[in-house]
Amino acid sequence: MDLPPLLGEAPAFQALLDHVSAAAPLDRPVLVIGERGTGKELIASRLHYLSKRWDRPFIKVNCAALAPDLLESELFGHDAGAFTGATRRHIGRFERADGGTLFLDEIANASLRVQEQILRVVEYGEFERVGSGETRAVDVRLIGATNVDLPAAVAAGSFRADLLDRLAFDVLTLPPLRARPEDVALLAQHFAHAMAQALDRPEFPGFTAGAMAQLQEYDWPGNVRELRNVIERAVYRAAPDALIETISFDPFASPYRPLQAPAETTTAPKIPALPYDFRAEIAATEKTWLLAALTAQAWHQGRTAQALGLGYDQLRHLLRKHGIQAPGT
Repeated sequence: MDLPPLLGEAPAFQALLDHVSAAAPLDRPVLVIGERGTGKELIASRLHYLSKRWDRPFIKVNCAALAPDLLESELFGHDAGAFTGATRRHIGRFERADGGTLFLDEIANASLRVQEQILRVVEYGEFERVGSGETRAVDVRLIGATNVDLPAAVAAGSFRADLLDRLAFDVLTLPPLRARPEDVALLAQHFAHAMAQALDRPEFPGFTAGAMAQLQEYDWPGNVRELRNVIERAVYRAAPDALIETISFDPFASPYRPLQAPAETTTAPKIPALPYDFRAEIAATEKTWLLAALTAQAWHQGRTAQALGLGYDQLRHLLRKHGIQAPGT
């Protein structure tokens, strides 16, 4: 078993690792909270490989990468014929993670419908494939990760309070790199040596004091991921035997300004003069916007639902409500 590599000597980072070591053996859900680039997936991996499930599957899903209906199918699977195009049975990630750990990255992006189904698995250890009425049992430890303020999302109605209650058995908050200044030099040297090796260079000459000062003074909004990019870019641009003297933090920096596209102008919908039938006007506007979106997506309902931020079932309900049918049907 190889634990995912994690480098850092800063007290905040060492305290996090101690927290991970304590939480890992407990067979309970965990939330990993942190800014982009802080290593949430690495921490989730460490939680799995330090647990009793270390030799069982560790399955990952990025909830932000899939439309709501696709995420549901990917998590819970579907039977053949469950929907148009479902020609064969698909085993979902929960089934594949049975006995092990399921890591739900960007869990705040899951729809309320999917959140409800996740809650059922967490509470009862059971679910149903899409298009199936058969209940299936699984034994899965759930780890969720996000950079979203989940209590605020609950207050806004975009995240279920009961699911948050169940997932937040413990919450691991990752320190940003600006809270780990002691680790900047350590990580920079590590990434530099690795990049020099990847370039088949015999060694990495090092950083000048001025370059290291630049690294220490920067606040790293992209955290460790940004630091890695900055260091690797600096190493490959430098001569093989030269010390790195200056650091380029912005890869888009250029003396040449690109041509700017003309700004789009938006026109607010025209408000009818009072008095008017509010519900009728809203319904007409809603139908007009639906038709425009459908036309833009060549009447493909799945793409239209995704473009409008709706679930497939929500879009179908609106089409029925307004009596909208595809041309030729």
